[in-house]
Amino acid sequence: MSEITRVGVDLAKRVIQVHAVDAAGQRVTARALARDKFLAWCAQLPPGCTIAMEASSSAHHWARRLVAMGLGGRIMAAQLVAPYRMQGKGGKNDANDAAAICEAASRPQMHFIPVKTIDQQSMLCVHRLREGFKAERTACVNRIRGLLAEFGLVFAQKPAVLREALPEVIEDASNEMGGLARLALQRAQQQWQELDAHMVWCDERIAAHLKTNEQVRQAEQLMGVGPVTASAVIATVGDFRQFKDGAQFGAWLGLTPRQNSSGGKNNLGSITKRGDTYLRTLLIQGAKSAVMTAHRRDDPISKWAHQLREKSGWQKAVVALANKNARILWAVFVRGRPFDARHVSIKPGIAGAPA
Repeated sequence: MSEITRVGVDLAKRVIQVHAVDAAGQRVTARALARDKFLAWCAQLPPGCTIAMEASSSAHHWARRLVAMGLGGRIMAAQLVAPYRMQGKGGKNDANDAAAICEAASRPQMHFIPVKTIDQQSMLCVHRLREGFKAERTACVNRIRGLLAEFGLVFAQKPAVLREALPEVIEDASNEMGGLARLALQRAQQQWQELDAHMVWCDERIAAHLKTNEQVRQAEQLMGVGPVTASAVIATVGDFRQFKDGAQFGAWLGLTPRQNSSGGKNNLGSITKRGDTYLRTLLIQGAKSAVMTAHRRDDPISKWAHQLREKSGWQKAVVALANKNARILWAVFVRGRPFDARHVSIKPGIAGAPA
């Protein structure tokens, strides 16, 4: 065990596969451990030993435990590990996955995911629940519309219109709905009300996060970044210094064009859509609202967004503003300067630029 310098770990619910190598990269051991025996095995490793794993539902939990033991718990995105899996030699299994993770962790340019704190993960639980409740509420509303349409009752697409009309429809004896159908719709109405209450609870927790966290308040100052997006950004990213610049942060979110360039000819396609889907979606949705109202404001960012919308269409303008907001967020939290909508960025080396 004293010879081990790096360990690749493939996490599972009951069995954890480990692949350990020495300083020369030679395999020392590869075995499967019961979940309750994993930490005891890790306690025998030399201090500072790197233990790498793919991002998964329990990765941050194990990484926190390993760091507390004085070991180097590291987390990597699954798509960064896949190229190191030896499919031609043995295909995909737990042993090959652990070996691929161990190999990927040795790469000097590998980007590791910072271990989230308990507070970060707790706040993200609220966001995940909110997204689930929102999807269930949409499904519930659509289900009610479908049931009403069976009896020739059709209403406007706005949920507020249906919410207002539904009680009267259930009580109206002049329509052709049967008694059992009315009882079924009452059940659906109750579910809708319960989901609304759950959404309100989640929004209250997010509002409390905005009130108590200075970083969330700073992020919320950007155009197109509301309380939900600001809370999600801080809970997801944590330390923005893990990215060398704002462009890398935007690329991590999947907001940069996909490249297929060769021979000095640049070919750019649609955005890569890598990284956190939830965070990218929130930034794009917020940017859409800001782009659609940009003509009402006179700050440089709004003027730029409006001109880009007129030139390239609102879809490209929305993605461009979302990417710009990502870069601004990085600058605000790394450079320690508050957001200024009228700030003009000057590249170093240009005449008049500060030294």
